[in-house]
Amino acid sequence: MADEVQDVMDHAVALARRAGEMVRSAVRDGGRCVMTKSSTVDLVTQTDQKVEQLIIQSVRERFPKHRVIGEESVAAGESCDLTDAPTWIIDPIDGTTNFVHAFPFVAISIGVCFNKRVEVGVVYSCLDDHMYTARRGKGAFCDGRPLQVSHQQDIQQSIICTEFGSNRDPEVVDKIFTSLRKILLLPVHGVRGAGTAALNLCLVASGSAEAYYEIGIHVWDVAAGSLIVSEAGGVLMDVEGGPLDMMSRRIIAANNRSIADTLVKELETFSPTRDDAAP
Repeated sequence: MADEVQDVMDHAVALARRAGEMVRSAVRDGGRCVMTKSSTVDLVTQTDQKVEQLIIQSVRERFPKHRVIGEESVAAGESCDLTDAPTWIIDPIDGTTNFVHAFPFVAISIGVCFNKRVEVGVVYSCLDDHMYTARRGKGAFCDGRPLQVSHQQDIQQSIICTEFGSNRDPEVVDKIFTSLRKILLLPVHGVRGAGTAALNLCLVASGSAEAYYEIGIHVWDVAAGSLIVSEAGGVLMDVEGGPLDMMSRRIIAANNRSIADTLVKELETFSPTRDDAAP
C-alpha cells in the first residue's frame, strides 16, 4: 500500500499544480462567470467546474478503481458517501468568493482516503504558489519545508481563525456572532479568516494561527487540511469536544488540546445537515 499512497501523493500534487494554473489564468483573463447554488452568496464559476472535471478525469484514467467525491459533483446530485474504497475528496476552488473578487487567497484542496481515513492531503495556495502537503505518519510540509504548529499555550495570546459561511438564516447568524463575541472577550489577540477553510487549516499547521473553527463547512473543505494540521502536531475535534467527524460539517483544529477545549466552552453550536445525509 505504501507505494500506492506515494503514487497517489505525487499525482495529487501534479494535479493541484495543473489546476492552479487554470485558476491563475482565469484571474488574469477575467474569466470568472459567476453562478449561484444554495443561495445568492453560495457561488460557483465555470472554472470550479472545469477544474473538477480535469481532476476527476485524470484520477479515473490513472486510478480506475478509485472513487471521487467532488464539491460540484455533489452539488449536481452525486452521492457523498465515504466507503472503504480509495476515495479522492476534492474542492476544485476553495475560496470561490475570493476567486470571484480576485481576493488573493484561493486553494485547490485534494484529500485521499483509504479505508475511510485520510492518508494524503494536498492544499495548493495557487495565487501565491505555496504547496502544502501531508502523508499520514510522514509529517506536513509547505514547499518541502516541515510544518510545526504554534507552541502557544495561552488562548489570550492567540490568533483564532473562523469564517461566516453562506447560511444567512437569522438564528444561525446570531449563533455565529455570539460565538465570535465570546471569543473576542476572552480576550484573544485577534480573529482572522482567509476566506478558505483549507488555507485556514494550513495557517494553524504553519504556526501562524493557534486555532480554526467553523460550523457549516463541507468534507471537501477540510479533508486535506485536517491531515496537514494533525501531521504538523495539531489536534482536531468536533465543536462540542468529541472526535472530528468530517461529514458533520463542524470542526475545531488547534495547536493543542488546551486551546481547543477553551473554544469548545465558548461556542454556540448548531448542527447543519450532514454531507452524507440521504437527499
